[in-house]
Amino acid sequence: MAINRRQFLIGAGGLAAAASTVGLGACAPGASNTGSQGGQGGSQGATNLALAWWGNPVRNKNTQAEIEAFMKANPNLKIEGQPGEFNSYWDKLATQTAGGTAPDIIQMDMNYISEYGSRNALLDLKDVDTSKFVEGTVESGRINETMVGINAGINSALVFGNPTIFEKAKMDLPDDTTWTWDQMIEVGAEAASKAGVPFGVAGLIGSDALFGPWVRQAGKELFTPDGIGFDVAEAQGWYDFMVKGVKAKAFGTP
Repeated sequence: MAINRRQFLIGAGGLAAAASTVGLGACAPGASNTGSQGGQGGSQGATNLALAWWGNPVRNKNTQAEIEAFMKANPNLKIEGQPGEFNSYWDKLATQTAGGTAPDIIQMDMNYISEYGSRNALLDLKDVDTSKFVEGTVESGRINETMVGINAGINSALVFGNPTIFEKAKMDLPDDTTWTWDQMIEVGAEAASKAGVPFGVAGLIGSDALFGPWVRQAGKELFTPDGIGFDVAEAQGWYDFMVKGVKAKAFGTP
């Protein structure tokens, strides 16, 4: 299984309700089957579930709107939203999981799903119908042959061009179907020089967003079930590329 940075929704409680409605649910070892807020009861016999996620105010607002729409369509379910900030989210989740009070439905990141899945902290979702998922997207939620996560969506890494900068530099936007890594440096350096900005390309240093494609062009992956999937050569090549871009004044310095 090739692991990359995808977001998942997985569960830690409320199996029957979650699995029958949104296809998600689990029970952490040592926990009751009610999760942190879950269980039967509540308003008019509704099943109460807790949904945890991280995000900014925009995501929080949109997610809460989705929760409200879901509950309107499923009046037998009551979902309590538990928004959080990314960095503190994981410390809180680890504490909740250890204490058997993890939320019923959890937004998960690929950096953590293997850890939680390999420790049997997540439910086996083998009975969830994934027949309509895009080919290749389901396996990312499988850890040690067990389906512990269902992806909430897929996307692709993008490089954005600022037309205002290119207009100021009197340059055309590059052809993004043919350009190479070296041409990225050339275009970035030229745009920075002609437009009078500090650098032409931002957001590469310290990010795995483009290091993943860099590694995959060598037929490898960032991570595999056995650990790191790339070698020193790929890492050194990436850092050499970074240094070359900085020296050309195409990239910002660390």
